Amino acid sequence: MTIDTTNMCSHLQRKLLEGEYKTIREQIEADLTLSAVVRSRQLHIYRDGKKILVLAGKSAPKIIREDKLNQLI
Repeated sequence: MTIDTTNMCSHLQRKLLEGEYKTIREQIEADLTLSAVVRSRQLHIYRDGKKILVLAGKSAPKIIREDKLNQLI
């Protein structure tokens, strides 16, 4: 899966492409059980249809559920 960055906050785009969230982006693209949707300029990450994490540009990530992806933050 590739992440559509058109409606995403510019700070978050930078963090995903070359910053601290780069490993999370790579994991989303490699793992078929993960999906990501851009809502309100934030990236909402799901595993098997259940929300696990919300990434924003300037604010801290919001951990919704415990998941192995959270260790990459």
